[in-house]
Amino acid sequence: MEVDKELPSPIEFRLDPGSGVPTYLQLVQQVEQALRLGYLKQGDQLPRVKDVVAGLAINPNTVLKAYRELEHRGLASGRRGQGTFVDGALPMVGLREQEALRRDLLRWMRTATAAGLDEEGIVALVSSALHDLHAENEEVVA
Repeated sequence: MEVDKELPSPIEFRLDPGSGVPTYLQLVQQVEQALRLGYLKQGDQLPRVKDVVAGLAINPNTVLKAYRELEHRGLASGRRGQGTFVDGALPMVGLREQEALRRDLLRWMRTATAAGLDEEGIVALVSSALHDLHAENEEVVA
């Protein structure tokens, strides 16, 4: 009789205690990013609550809250006795296009660093540019 072995989840969570973002939202954001980048797909199992708790030394209720939020967003669902699985999808760019964009972004980041921006400065500039892009898109829609 063959024992059903559990496959490891394709995602491993990490926390940034200095980000100011609540822990459960950091987990939610990481799942969303993994979906957008193609690291996670429908049917993939998320890490078991006990494994996340052990790996990150956080309260199990925090992980459960994150998984409930993912369920609320239509991105995951729990299966009694089996774990939590990816159910939904988010828009993503093809891997070839993604890699080209990543190369361009790295080139831009090197230029920004050479111009004197540190990591926080780069994040601030990108955030500002994203804000402007959203404002432009809202004007087009209105």
